[in-house]
Amino acid sequence: MTPQRPWLAHYPAGVPHDIDPEQYRSVAHLLEESFGKHAANPFSVCMDQWMRYGELDRLSAQLGAWLQGQGLAPGARVAIMLPNVPQFAVTMAAVLRAGYTCVNVNPLYTARELEHQLRDSGAEAIVILENFARTLAEVIDRTAVRHVVMAAMGDLLGPVYGRWITFAVRHLAKMVPAYALPLTGSRRLTTFPEALAQGAGRTLAPSTATLESAAFLQYTGGTTGLSKGAVLTHRNIVAATLQAEAWFTPALARVGDVTRANSIAALPLYHIFALTLCLLAIRQGSHLTLIPNPRDIPKFVAVLKKRPFHMLPAVNTLFNALLQNADFRALDFQPLCVSQAGGMAASESTAREWQKVTGSTMIEGWGMSETCAIGTNNPVSNTAFTGTIGLPLPGIDIAIKNDAGESLALGEAGEICIKGPNVMQGYYQQPEENARAFTADGFMRTGDIGVMDERGYTRIIDRKKDMILVSGFNVFPNELEQVVALCPGVLECAAIGIADEKQGEAIKVFVVRSDPALTEDDVARYCEENLTGYKRPKHIEFRDSLPKTNVGKILRRELRGPAA
Repeated sequence: MTPQRPWLAHYPAGVPHDIDPEQYRSVAHLLEESFGKHAANPFSVCMDQWMRYGELDRLSAQLGAWLQGQGLAPGARVAIMLPNVPQFAVTMAAVLRAGYTCVNVNPLYTARELEHQLRDSGAEAIVILENFARTLAEVIDRTAVRHVVMAAMGDLLGPVYGRWITFAVRHLAKMVPAYALPLTGSRRLTTFPEALAQGAGRTLAPSTATLESAAFLQYTGGTTGLSKGAVLTHRNIVAATLQAEAWFTPALARVGDVTRANSIAALPLYHIFALTLCLLAIRQGSHLTLIPNPRDIPKFVAVLKKRPFHMLPAVNTLFNALLQNADFRALDFQPLCVSQAGGMAASESTAREWQKVTGSTMIEGWGMSETCAIGTNNPVSNTAFTGTIGLPLPGIDIAIKNDAGESLALGEAGEICIKGPNVMQGYYQQPEENARAFTADGFMRTGDIGVMDERGYTRIIDRKKDMILVSGFNVFPNELEQVVALCPGVLECAAIGIADEKQGEAIKVFVVRSDPALTEDDVARYCEENLTGYKRPKHIEFRDSLPKTNVGKILRRELRGPAA
C-alpha cells in the first residue's frame, strides 16, 4: 500500500476521505430506500415519455415477483440484453430486488459472442429487446436459458405513443428481423407486458442477498481470447455508487436541489461507466435523459436542446462528434456542471475545444469493469484539463508496482495497481486468471503502466497488456485472432491497435493467406458476421509471414512499431 496517500491533501473541499458501504445491506436496500424517498420525482425521460421513481418501484417489484415465480434459486443469473430504454432500469432493479445476479449483455453481440456469455455465466433467464431476438434464437439451444422475456421498443412509452413506436420500429423501420425462437422442453417465452401483469398478482419476497453476494457479472475482454465475467458484489456496487456521489456532489451543488439534476445517458447502460452513473442518479433521486441511439448526433442534439442538462458523461469520440455539430455549439451550456470523460483516453485537443465551446472543463477519469467504473478521477473543481487520470476516489488506494509486486517510489514508472471496496471479487470461475490478477498484498493488477507524482495524480504512459481500446471498449487481440484464423483462406494472423483520431485506437489485422485468392473484402465480411461492430478491423494487411520468437510466438510489438 502507498502509506502516505498523498492524494488526500488535494481532494476538493467537501469530499470525504472514505465511504461506508455498510450503511446498506445490499444494492436492493439502496434502491428501495431511494424509490421510497423520491417516489414523486422523475427518474427518466425517453422520447419525451417520463417515468417517476414510484413507477420504477412498482414495475420492478412486479417483474421481480414474476422472476421469483419462475422458481429461480437465489443468486441465479439473469441476462439483460437491452439498449438505453426504460425497460433497462426496471429489469436491473427487478433482478437485484428479487435476489438474482445481473448479466449485462451488449445488444449488438453476434451469435458467437452471445453464446459464450450465456454459457459462461450459466444464465437461466434473459430479458431482451425483440430487435435482437434473431441472435438469441441462433444460440439458445446451446445455453441454460429457460425463461425469455421479450420486450418491444414501446412497451413503457405510454399506451398510445408506445404502440406507435413499436409499430414504427417493426413495420416502417423494419428493425426487428424475423426470428423463430425454439420453445423446447421447459423453455417459455413471455412478453415484457405479460411478465409485468403476471407479477402484479404476486408479492415480491425480500432479497436474501448480502453485501458479499454477486450483484453483476460484468463481462470484459479475455486474455485467453474469450471474455470473462468480473464478479461485482453488492458491496462493490454500493461502494462505487457512494464514491461517485462523494466525488460529483460538489459540482452538482450548483444545481441547488441535486434531485433536479438532469444526467444524460447516451453511453450504453450495459457498460460499467454508464451503469455506475445510472446508480448514482438513483442514489441522488435525480433523473436521466435516455438516449437509445447516440450515433444519430442530430437527434441527440435535438434532445439536449429540450431542457437544461447538468451532467454529461461521454467518451472522447462522443465529445468530438458533438463538437462537429453546429446546432450543438449553439446550445445553452450555462447549466452544465460536469463534463465527465472516461472509457478511453481523452484528447487534449478535444478537451481544449470542448472548454472553448461549452465553458465546461472536461474532467477525465479512469477505471475498468473490474473496478465498477471509476477508480481515479480529476477533481470536479478543476478549471483546466490535466492530461492525467486524476486522484483515487474515497476509500481507494493506488500503488505503482514492479513485476514482483513491490511498490515503487513516487515518480517511478510501473504497473498501476488498485485496492478498494469497489474492486471486484475476481473473475467468474477463472481461478488461474484470479491468481494472476492480484498481488500478494491484495492489489489488483490493471495492466496499465503509469507514474504517480507527489500530489497523488497518476499519468498513464503505456499499457502492459496487448488490449486495444476502441471508443472506450476493450478489445483483446487473442479473441480477434481466433475468429479471423477461422476465415477460409487464412493461414495465420495477428491483431494490433493503431492510433486513430476518432476512436482512440483502431484495429489492424495482419493476415498470411493459405489461399492467394483471399481478399480484404472476404476477411471484412467474415468479421462482420462473427464480431460486433467495435471489434471489427478497420485495417487489413496481407503479409507473406509474421515476425515470431524462437518458439513461434507472434511478436505483436514488431508489427506495432512500423504500423504506428
